[in-house]
This record gives sequence, C-alpha cells and structure tokens, in this order.
Amino acid sequence: MEWKNIYRGMLMGASDVVPGVSGGTIAVVLGIYDRLIAAINGFLSKEWKKQLTFLIPLGIGVLTSIFLLANAIEFLFEHYPIPTQFAFLGLIIGVLPYLFHKSEAKHKFKINHYFLLLIGAALVASMLFFQTSESGVINDRSITTYSFLFLAGFIASSAMILPGISGSFMLLVIGAYSTIINAVSELKFDIIVVVGIGVVIGIVVMSKVINYFLTHFTTATFAVIIGLVIGSIFVIFPGWPTSGFEVTVSIITFAFGLLVAFLLGRIEYKK
Repeated sequence: MEWKNIYRGMLMGASDVVPGVSGGTIAVVLGIYDRLIAAINGFLSKEWKKQLTFLIPLGIGVLTSIFLLANAIEFLFEHYPIPTQFAFLGLIIGVLPYLFHKSEAKHKFKINHYFLLLIGAALVASMLFFQTSESGVINDRSITTYSFLFLAGFIASSAMILPGISGSFMLLVIGAYSTIINAVSELKFDIIVVVGIGVVIGIVVMSKVINYFLTHFTTATFAVIIGLVIGSIFVIFPGWPTSGFEVTVSIITFAFGLLVAFLLGRIEYKK
C-alpha cells in the first residue's frame, strides 16, 4: 500500500470542500494527476487489484478529510478568507514550473498548444461571471430532490477531477452546496449515499474521457490542463488585503504555498 497517499488524499478532500479550489488542481500540485486518472481507469479493467494499493490510501485520505477537516477549512475561509486563498494561490502558481517541465513545453509546445492553453484558462476564468443560485438547505425528501442531488454529485465530481474547475463551486452554481455540506456535517446518510453514487459515476465517466485524451493527445491535453490551472488563479484570487496585518499574513501564507509547491516539485523532478 502507498500509505503516503493518505496525506495526499486529505489535501485533495480538504480542497474539494472549498468553493473555487479544485481537487484536480491539488492532484496536479502533488504530482499524481495522471497516475490518478490511470488508476481509476485501471480499476475498471482486469488489472483492478493492482490499482488498490494506490486508490485505497488516497480514498481513505479524501473521506477522512471531508468528514474531519471540512469544519476547519470552513472556519479558515469564514474568518481568514484572504490569507487562506493566498496560500492556495501560492500552491497553484508554484506548481506551474513543474507542469511546464513535465509537459516538456519548451520542446513540444507549438502555436496550437498555446492556443489550447489560452482556451483552458479562459474557460475557468469565465466562471467569475457566473452568479450562484444557492438557496439554503433543501429539507424535502422527494424523488425529485434525490434525482437533483444525484445529478449534482455527478456534475460536481466531473468538474472536480478537472484541474482548475471546483466541484464545490459547481454545487454552489446549481444550488446544492448548502444541502450537501449540511448532510455531511449532520450525517444525513440518505443524502450522502445518493450524492456519493452520483460522485462515483461522474468520476468514472470523466476519468475515462481524460484518460483517452492523455493517451492519444498527451501534449495537447497537458496544454489544456496548464490553461485550466492558470485560469483558476483568477477565480481564487480574493482581491488585495486592506489592513497591514492582513497584508503580512497573506504574504506569509502565499510564500508558504509557494514553498510547498516547490518542495513537491523537487520530489517529482528527482523521480
């Protein structure tokens, strides 16, 4: 078992709780994105047992984080939103050199690849213009509600696995975020199960699509992924701090994010 994937899963799970931050982006930051996509697809093949050593610790980390760290992440974003978002900005900006290195952009990128990069960045950045339709916790327990929550889980997880596109943000847009976070906090298992099924199916479907493009159009896919990550910078950027204290703390958290991304990148370079 690759037990170090537990902490990686915890980082991914924590990020998935936060609107605007993508679990897919964190997987890229951690250097396991293509391995994750391959493992999900391999789990549905004859070699499914080989993938368990990777997926089980990662899954344990994700679930542990969602249930145990959701409140802490919400607390940080409620009371210290700007410094917290600057930490994520540092992570994301810090991983870009590694991404360009891994994709061999210096040697392989042509004009069409930079065009795809711009499209990916514009796609994610355009989410700034979406208005959320969040309307509080849904307490109705009808077939219509369960169908809606299943679809919400499917859409959110499909977005979640794409770098730069936040599953939680998609839940906010379609009006299901409060209901699902409330269900996790209060252990409403009927909602958790329905949404969970939608999430699993969404991840499987989207991972197959991404795996196909990574396999057949590797450079072009990396160009889009880099663009998605760059676009997420505009979505996460909270604006400039106003007080002196907030400026200082934001600089420190941003530097911390950069440092973590740099250290993770060094590990991947050695591999």
